[in-house]
Formats: sequence, C-alpha cells, structure tokens
Amino acid sequence: MHAFPCGTSALDFVGTLRARRNDVPTEKLGSPEALDAWFLEAGLMDRSPRATTADLQKAVELREAVYRVVHARMMGAPFAEDDLRVLNSHAAGRPITLQLDESGMIDRAAEIAEGLSQIARQTVEIVGGAEGDVLRECGRPECTQVYLDHSRGHRREWCSMKTCGNRMKATAFRARQKQPAATA
Repeated sequence: MHAFPCGTSALDFVGTLRARRNDVPTEKLGSPEALDAWFLEAGLMDRSPRATTADLQKAVELREAVYRVVHARMMGAPFAEDDLRVLNSHAAGRPITLQLDESGMIDRAAEIAEGLSQIARQTVEIVGGAEGDVLRECGRPECTQVYLDHSRGHRREWCSMKTCGNRMKATAFRARQKQPAATA
C-alpha cells in the first residue's frame, strides 16, 4: 500500500502525500487504518498501534511540518515557528520501545505518539546535521518525494529509479523516437 524509496522513515513519511503540486494530491493516510499500515510496512512497529482519528490528525500535522521544514532547509530559508513547535514537540516524546521476546526476537511495541516521535527525531537529525546538505526533491515534475542523495557526485535525479527514473527515461526515449531523423 505504501512506498519507501527514500531510505529514511521521516522522508518516506512525507511521501504519504503524493504529487503535492497536482490539483488533487494523492493522500495515502486517508484513515487511521492506513496510518497503522504505514507504521507496520515501514518496519517501525511489529503490531498495529490501533490509531484513532485524533492520531491521524496529529500524524498529518507532523507530516506537513516535516515537509515544510525539509523544504525550507533545501531552499536555505528560515523555518516557520509553528513548524518547529510541532516538530520539536513530537521529537521530545517517548521513543519506540524495543524488547526482546522469549524466542530472541525483537518486539517493537509502540503507540502512534511514539512512532511520530521517532519520525520527528529523525527529521531533526537530518535537517540539523550534515545530511541536510544532500536533501533533494525528485526531478519528475509530478513527484514531490524528498530523499537523501548519497550518490557519487550527488547527481541522483529521482526518488527511485524503479518508479520515477524509469518513467522519466521512458518519456525521454519516446520523445527522441518521435523526432524526425536528421538529413545529411
């Protein structure tokens, strides 16, 4: 149900609102159950946190604050006070608890607030650290996914080669095929 092309939970969480520049973006967190599914699919929790409508509202508020803070960092712009308040409030929360069960497996039992706290702390580390310098937005015009560009030379253009990269390359190929052959 969800995509995880960024390699970091915080930025993948931002991507739960897809195609932000479209007239009608695609909301992937349309219900408390979708929020539960995101945390499970992201591997941050091993059991459904049983999100409520209030949890979903807090999650969307955090997601949007994270997006604006990340975007401001990429643009070298100041952060909005409200966004910092939301981000730092969540970052101050309890972390996801890890426990070892009887069989020696890790059990990530958490509530939504703890998951949001982890996302906020990760955002603070990215934006406030050296990784903030390699934040990029996908080069496909319809995509607004933000990712960390750890490629050699920092020349990565797309959030994911499997999706946006393939689409852009296919579009460029089709455009070249439509052009008339040059005469000598």
